[in-house]
Amino acid sequence: MAANTLLVELGVEELPPNAIDALSDALADGLRRGLADAEVAHGEVRAYATPRRLAVQIEGLANKQPDREVEKRGPALAAAFKDGQPTRAAEGFARSCGVAVEDLIHLETDKGTWLGYREQQQGESTAALLPAILQKAVAALPVPKNMRWGASRVEFSRPVHWLVMLYGGDVVEAEALGLAAGRTTYGHRFHAPAAIELAHADDYLEALEQAWVLADRDRRRERIREQVLAEAEVQEATAVIDEDLLVEVSGLVEWPVALTGSFDERFLEVPAESLISSMKANQKYFHLLDDAGRLKPLFITISNIESRDPQQVIEGNEKVIRPRLADAAFFYDTDRKRPLASRIDELAGVVFQKQLGTLADKAHRSAAVAAFIAGQIGGDVGHARRAAELAKCDLVTEMVLEFPELQGIMGRYYAEHDGEAAEVAQALEEQYLPRFAADAIPHGRTGLALALADRLDTLTGIFGIGQRPTGTKDPFALRRASIGVLNILIKGELNLDLRELLELAAAQHQELPYAESLVDEVLGYMLDRFRAWGQDEGISAEAYLAVRARPVTRPLDFARRLRAVQGFAGREEAAALAAANKRVSNILTKQGGDAGTQVDTRLLEEAAEKALHETLGAQRKRVMPLFAEARYAEALDALADLREPVDAFFDQVMVMADDEAVRANRLALLGSLRALFLEVADIAQLQQ
Repeated sequence: MAANTLLVELGVEELPPNAIDALSDALADGLRRGLADAEVAHGEVRAYATPRRLAVQIEGLANKQPDREVEKRGPALAAAFKDGQPTRAAEGFARSCGVAVEDLIHLETDKGTWLGYREQQQGESTAALLPAILQKAVAALPVPKNMRWGASRVEFSRPVHWLVMLYGGDVVEAEALGLAAGRTTYGHRFHAPAAIELAHADDYLEALEQAWVLADRDRRRERIREQVLAEAEVQEATAVIDEDLLVEVSGLVEWPVALTGSFDERFLEVPAESLISSMKANQKYFHLLDDAGRLKPLFITISNIESRDPQQVIEGNEKVIRPRLADAAFFYDTDRKRPLASRIDELAGVVFQKQLGTLADKAHRSAAVAAFIAGQIGGDVGHARRAAELAKCDLVTEMVLEFPELQGIMGRYYAEHDGEAAEVAQALEEQYLPRFAADAIPHGRTGLALALADRLDTLTGIFGIGQRPTGTKDPFALRRASIGVLNILIKGELNLDLRELLELAAAQHQELPYAESLVDEVLGYMLDRFRAWGQDEGISAEAYLAVRARPVTRPLDFARRLRAVQGFAGREEAAALAAANKRVSNILTKQGGDAGTQVDTRLLEEAAEKALHETLGAQRKRVMPLFAEARYAEALDALADLREPVDAFFDQVMVMADDEAVRANRLALLGSLRALFLEVADIAQLQQ
């Protein structure tokens, strides 16, 4: 079957840079799905995009669908003939198939014999299928906000000006967004504005590059990265390349050219984070650091033209950035005229959540919880309370109102300026750690206490008003808050009881509609997050379920058990002992659940049950001290020695003996076996 390359390009006015990747990938996926639904074979699918175009190139596209055999089933044989003559049902079915009754076949099924018809259906040409596939793919694009232009009723993210659709060297007669497909594309708006006639779909990338357009977005990003690093090397500096910024800048240019500019050194008196935020957010500049990691008064901008006078472009950018940095300096100077603590009263005017009060209310609640936690982990109670009082004050400063991403960071700077304790100032920044699962946790004890208290207050408050997260909605980021708490307790090796912390946090709220079941609900929700946490740690779902089955409320202890069970699951003995525990659980459940663990040695009759009892006693003495020290992995390794006596017991001993006393004693022996493993986890869950 012949194959060729397909090219689709949609020419538009400048798209929003952060939407380009999503639109490009969606167009490629839509075409891929359409071809799959039509059963048209193809090779690699490549998505290209610039601010002015979305394009897809599909290699090895077959020129038609495969032929296929179509089978139709008609009336049952009994209804198709009467007295050897075809009925109206048979004749009607034959007419619908375009054949005579005698050309029909018999189809044998498990429900009887039916009249049927088979025919070879020719596959339709790809060129005939492509117009509908294109229209469906374009209609499904995730356009962030539609607009209209001119007198057209067509809607899209930006005005659309040309459509290319080539199959090999042939134009596919298709329409989309009010445009007829052709072979005409356009290069760079300034360097090569003339029309380009594409002779073949394979010519696309080369033709555009000759017209000053790098359509391959990955290649364009790497070109920017290389240029930025090269510019930094000339300046004997280190360029900081933020990947999100790199993606955004790549979505702003078709022919990137890196240029280095400078700004007045006096601006370096302003916190570097403020200057960086201003340069990134407003101008999309990359910043440079010296050997000591300090900000240099330089920036790298990515121009979209190869200017004959690059110095003029640089001076233009320097002129633009100067007032931006001056604004940052003004905000910084203005904010420092007042102590951070003077803004505490302003928090009373900022609503956290209408049912949970203001940020001042939240600060008051968090202060009590943070002080308690600090006392538990060897921190300074006074520092923790002070940090909680100041934690949200920078949210009402000029700098953070302009650059919200600086919350916490500016709090630290302002607290240091005011002479607050170093650990208090540090905690104001660390309260937001960890920001994501793999992020660092707070370093100081005050920061640990504040980060935990703030999240626990949010969790109990939002759950307490009945706004539990759903599968698609989590406006207060409670999943992230939960995983943050777990990570702090585990990575910080803080063996705190989560139930106790939640009870304290819940008690700080004056009125919560769902207070009665609140702690249990939030505790369950947070412990359920261990499944995702465990996946990141390489821990199986079965190991998670084994530990989750136990009433463990200390996350650090939970994590230790998880790792121990995961390690145990890899042992040869694990499967047999898990199966034995499952069997014991089923037996005990059928007998009403609790058979006790007190064994009467006088009622032990069989050698195998005596051996199991003796081994259990020896192992209990060996592992109970390990349990007390949370050395679960060592304990489970020791319990692995129970495999042989357990196997022998089930092979040689009838648990449900006729003698009631003997039966009860054997159930107690099994109960003591299960209880020993339950000190760590319900390893019967490893059988799932």
